[in-house]
Amino acid sequence: VQLVQSGGGLVQAGGSLTLSCSVSGRLFAIYSLGWYRQAPGKQRELVARITRDGNTLYADSVKGRFSISKENAWKTLNLQMDRLTSEDTAVYYCHAYETNNDYWGQGTQVTVSS
Repeated sequence: VQLVQSGGGLVQAGGSLTLSCSVSGRLFAIYSLGWYRQAPGKQRELVARITRDGNTLYADSVKGRFSISKENAWKTLNLQMDRLTSEDTAVYYCHAYETNNDYWGQGTQVTVSS
């Protein structure tokens, strides 16, 4: 499985950004796709996840502000981020899970200026 991210960058507090992840390879084996983030000095944390049957899970800190979606039969994963705050500043990673295997995108910086 290969994951290639796009999007991200610098945005003012209260603004919006969209992250995308192009997924290729053993698509049939993927159980879930998701987004994680890692802020300086902190552990990587789950932001949002979506399973093959469409069930979603969000971190409490982003509920109601972020929306995860998939397109093109699992080939594209998006994260719509609204009402961003400085607490959302981090490197964001696309993630794919298949049984006993984790795959990661290259990471993209999201910086929210206050």
